[in-house]
Amino acid sequence: MRGSAPEDEKRTPRFALRRPRTAVAAAVLLLPLVSATPSAGAGTPRTDALQRAFTEAAARFHVPRSVLLGVSYLESRWDAHGGAPSVSGGYGPMHLTDARAALAGVPEFSDGTEDARGDTSRPRKTVPSGKRAAVPSELPARLRTLHRAAKLTGLPAEKLRTDPSANVLGGAALLAAEQRKLGLRSSADPAEWYAAVARYAGADDARAGKVFADEVYDVMRRGQTRTTDAGQRVALAAAPSLAADPAQARRLGKRTPAGMGRASARGGDSSLECPWSVACTSWPAPYEEFGDDDYGNHDRADRPDDQGIDAIVIHDTEASWETTLKLIKDPKYVSWHYTIRSSDGLIAQHVRTKDVPWHAGNWYLNAHSIGIEHEGFLAAPDAWYTEAMYRTSARLVRYLSHRYDIPLDRQHILGHDNVAGMTTASIKGMHTDPGPYWDWAHYFALLGRPFTRTAGPWGGLVTIRPDYDKHKPVYTDCEKPGKPCTPHGSAAVRLHTAPSPTAPLVKDIGLHPDGKDSTTGVNDTGARATTGQRFAVAGRSGDWTAIWYLGQKAWFYNPPGRPTAVHAKGLVATPKPGRKEIPVYGRAYPEKAAYPAGVPYQTISPLPYKLAAGQRYALGQVMKGEYYYAPTFDVSKHVIVRGNDVYYQIQAGHRVGYVRAADVDVRPSRT
Repeated sequence: MRGSAPEDEKRTPRFALRRPRTAVAAAVLLLPLVSATPSAGAGTPRTDALQRAFTEAAARFHVPRSVLLGVSYLESRWDAHGGAPSVSGGYGPMHLTDARAALAGVPEFSDGTEDARGDTSRPRKTVPSGKRAAVPSELPARLRTLHRAAKLTGLPAEKLRTDPSANVLGGAALLAAEQRKLGLRSSADPAEWYAAVARYAGADDARAGKVFADEVYDVMRRGQTRTTDAGQRVALAAAPSLAADPAQARRLGKRTPAGMGRASARGGDSSLECPWSVACTSWPAPYEEFGDDDYGNHDRADRPDDQGIDAIVIHDTEASWETTLKLIKDPKYVSWHYTIRSSDGLIAQHVRTKDVPWHAGNWYLNAHSIGIEHEGFLAAPDAWYTEAMYRTSARLVRYLSHRYDIPLDRQHILGHDNVAGMTTASIKGMHTDPGPYWDWAHYFALLGRPFTRTAGPWGGLVTIRPDYDKHKPVYTDCEKPGKPCTPHGSAAVRLHTAPSPTAPLVKDIGLHPDGKDSTTGVNDTGARATTGQRFAVAGRSGDWTAIWYLGQKAWFYNPPGRPTAVHAKGLVATPKPGRKEIPVYGRAYPEKAAYPAGVPYQTISPLPYKLAAGQRYALGQVMKGEYYYAPTFDVSKHVIVRGNDVYYQIQAGHRVGYVRAADVDVRPSRT
């Protein structure tokens, strides 16, 4: 997805245009999910005002303080976000929701110009345009808990939105109210609050509430200590022996979202492909014919038996949960495999992983990947993602990684903004979600694969790794063209043509074929390197490091005392001796001789980027050329074309690219 647009442009909900991979079942025990992200205020003076607020709210409403702290950590990691709402309209440490106030000004749109399939052998599949999504007229209870808290506490809604201490008080009041509604006593024992915690997030489904409560109790057992975005030091002591009252789960009932299937990964719906530890419901995308031999909104396949699945693509929806579920049911729209809800991490599965939805805008990657949407908006920097969403997403990705043997690294776990344009003409239209505000470092810590140093200074590679909470580069165009975005933590570093903050940004001739410089626009990925991406070192000068990037040296600020990257080592691809330069491709398609009669040859079209002799690029996946020909609704006419040409995936720029093995040598990165 792309971020917001000029106010005078009429647009529709805008997140899709993409595609994935799959096959074979198997349950998997996920490793414990723990947060290893550095504290936001490490090294700064501590205060205990927020800790006192939890103590006072617990005493006033007779809720165990550990329960309050655990719920708050799952919702916000105790951050206040300056009073700004989350993507689902939640405010403050306790994530009190007021979606009417929060989401009314957030754009949901699609410009209707990008090719959803990314397959040049058939007509472009564009998203219908001309409609603008709106906040639903009837909001579910989970999106309006703040006003209920206001009634229970007698505090103004505005104070609950902006004052962290008041917000904590409101959360305590809601928990106490849920305990009363359940007919339970106000116990000092945290074990006796399981059902109230499950209902706190307003989940409209019993399984989602149970999973939320399980995560909260896991946090309480492990304990947490963190400095918040406001410099508040908050601690939750570990209680390893804590166990929820088993009778509590029976009090939750059997609520299920209207129109949805069973919300259980192992319940009555055998089509669901989710780990046992999450709440997962079926909300299938239609596979239908319509119009003049057209069909939608995905292709049938039999992955991984017919094609391998070697990547997972992380998206954000650029639309609310309710809007997203409406769109996936439109056969003329596009599709993806899963959507994850912000408020509680509920997962909806839309397409079987063996099939190929249209989600990434690159047909080669669609045919070999799984697409996961996250409720959110990339150009709303203060519309933060909840810990519940991050943790549930991490559990799903670990499950899929285990099932399909997908490595947990940034060569295989891609953002939609890391997906290459297939041809030069498609580069400008590629999506830019989840954007610079997605916290890749925290996400991979939850995956159990934190980004750490793997070599000394002469390893030859660097892994981008700024301190997300402290790293706040300037972005523009979030709300209005040319206007600065609200300062916010970012996972991306900016790249310059020389070791100086005043030097121009490096150029991306694919995004800016007119020769103009890259910009600070939130959707301009032309001079951006993101957390977890590995690049070959091209030079060092003082506090600056240069990397090879789109055929040029690109410098980023990387001082030893506050590094924005860590040393790494691995394999790199470099042009073969005697080659002045080599091309980069946006897809790994077979050579012409591999195509059988009746299947049109897909030109191996190079992108405008050239890699010169002596340049080096971090190596990712290795694959033989392959093309999935799926031009009709009739799967009997689908053909998989396999070639002999070998390709290497490389970190070409912000997006990955592919080079032919015949054009490069592969060697260790050591300098």
